[in-house]
Amino acid sequence: MNFVLSPEHEAFRASVREFAQAEIAPHAAEWDRKHHFPADVVHKMGAMGLLGLTAPEELGGAGEDGDFTSLCVAIEEIGRVDQSMGITLEAAVGLGINPILTFGTDEQKQTWLPDLVAGNTIAGFGLTEPGAGSDAGATATKAELIDGQWRINGAKQFITNSGSDITSLVTVTARTGQRDDGRAEVSAIVVESGTAGFGVEPAYDKLGWHASDTHPLTFSDVHVPESNLLGERGRGFAQFLAILDDGRVAIAALAVGCIQACLDLSVQYAGERTTFGVPIGAKQGVAFQIADLQVMAEAARVLTYKAAALKDAGRP
Repeated sequence: MNFVLSPEHEAFRASVREFAQAEIAPHAAEWDRKHHFPADVVHKMGAMGLLGLTAPEELGGAGEDGDFTSLCVAIEEIGRVDQSMGITLEAAVGLGINPILTFGTDEQKQTWLPDLVAGNTIAGFGLTEPGAGSDAGATATKAELIDGQWRINGAKQFITNSGSDITSLVTVTARTGQRDDGRAEVSAIVVESGTAGFGVEPAYDKLGWHASDTHPLTFSDVHVPESNLLGERGRGFAQFLAILDDGRVAIAALAVGCIQACLDLSVQYAGERTTFGVPIGAKQGVAFQIADLQVMAEAARVLTYKAAALKDAGRP
């Protein structure tokens, strides 16, 4: 398998890099300092088609002109200038769009995906809980089916893209019963923003990624239609394992963007900073460290795009 990206992928990379340098890089430090989530950038990414790279044309996506590898390229390039916007893109597609695209009914897709794909709105993925982390099998949030509606009670934490002005929904894992073997039955249910009893707590004061929208969520007698069940009842755990598998590759692309940014800045500084009349990059002690960083960047990139290529080929 050849992991040299196609000319089409490289042309796409160039266009995303131009966008990132023009629309994100000049503002990233200020957004981070002010903990500001720039919703307009999401709209612009949507207009570029970045949120629809894995979606079919009938839902506003790229169709056959897009693939998972292209999404990874976009995440890498956005993450190269701003990790906050990189994770925003990754989560908007991987955790917001992908669950509905993969497991939703035709009606659910037509209802929710066009605006998400266009970047008019974004969606969250409500899995992590205070006492369960990301272990869907240990989910404490409960959903009871009563008279054709799900009644949801519980809490989630560290949910990306969950509380912005353009967040339209959160897909939530909840215990919907008990299996014959005594284990919890976990299902996925879509909760739209603004639903009564659905609380969005103040954003976290995080160590980094300050421009990324991240909140704890609460559910107090939240009622949604039975038709908001995503996929099969009791299959929530398996569904989210599949979603997270794709997400791990996309997060690797985000990390590659970060490594590349470190390398770019290191090379630039090593060429500008002089000691004893020569750039420090000319000294072996510095040059070898940069060479090691280059090796790490290339190794990470190759592994990431190998995984992306396998995903596009339908292989594990």
